[in-house]
Amino acid sequence: MTSALFSQLTLGPRTLSNRIAIAPMCMYSADDGSATDWHLHHWTSLGISGAAMVTIEATGVERRGRISHGCLGLYSDANEASARRALEAARRYAPTSTVWGIQLGHAGRKASTRIPFDGQGGLGPDEDPWQTVAPSAIAFSPDYPMPEALDEAGIARVIAAFVQAALRAERAGFDFVELHGAHGYLLHEFLSPISNQRTDRWGGSLENRMRLIVTIAREVRAALPAHMFVGARLSASDWVEGGFQVEDAIEVAKALKAEGVVYICASSGGNVLDAKIPVGPLYQAHFAEAIQREAGIPTRAVGLITTPAEAEEIVASGRADMVALARAVLADPRWPWRAAAELGAKLDVVDQYARSQATIRHWITPPAPARTAA
Repeated sequence: MTSALFSQLTLGPRTLSNRIAIAPMCMYSADDGSATDWHLHHWTSLGISGAAMVTIEATGVERRGRISHGCLGLYSDANEASARRALEAARRYAPTSTVWGIQLGHAGRKASTRIPFDGQGGLGPDEDPWQTVAPSAIAFSPDYPMPEALDEAGIARVIAAFVQAALRAERAGFDFVELHGAHGYLLHEFLSPISNQRTDRWGGSLENRMRLIVTIAREVRAALPAHMFVGARLSASDWVEGGFQVEDAIEVAKALKAEGVVYICASSGGNVLDAKIPVGPLYQAHFAEAIQREAGIPTRAVGLITTPAEAEEIVASGRADMVALARAVLADPRWPWRAAAELGAKLDVVDQYARSQATIRHWITPPAPARTAA
């Protein structure tokens, strides 16, 4: 039987060798936005995992757009040079078929916060905080700083910052960029009526609330060469009544597709502190399925996909075109190798590690029981 998970998929100008993607994961280990030796090691590990698509973590398009002091950025020459260094190293050791991208975002009202290892909430006065921005002056929670509502000039600055970061991503050598419209960060804040209470052309109707992400998609797509593609991540539900819902996400996906975006990674939540989210295996897969069906755009399912059987079912049943893994790959950096062995598929691996596949197949396929003497 042929594995759907290990079949090819074409996104824009690139053909992926399988349907496994690495989801962007914040490492909180940058130096004023610049990738460090940690990233060089981490990206290399992701590259040799066997996943066809690697998406580097949420990356601030301007310094104030970082979540924390430790977050990656692409707003300076130093950021660009460090990203190029780490990516070039990772490419040297990964299969040549690996497609590399970077998620560009702006933390908005959820910026200027502590690195999670050091606590929660906004930075204190002695922790070098900065003024956060948002569509409206509404704090995420009492523990977060009060944001400043963006004016027209501020919105124009954000749009320009996304375009400049995309150009830096091109020069650094990435194959695609992903726009971060999820998890309560700035683009999601504009999309959701919970956080966007503006009465101008950037708020009110869904058409107005999606104007920022659609404008950014249009300008980023126009700025990049044809060999790079553009994707987007959306939180398809705020999980609260009156918030952004999957029906809204479908309309946004249609608009983004019209601007040249070639896939949607369907996540959810992050914009409401006390949202009741029914977290469990595959709890977000139905969002990818609905967006794919109604918007006619390839989708990436993400969220507690942990077993090869789950991933295979999502793709084989047509619920999504790809699956994205995060914690599963942190826990098992060779997860795609295990999946290939379990599903009987062929996977390109780096030559230096190829001899390990027989061992993995042995783990997956228990040996036949020993014969007993008659």
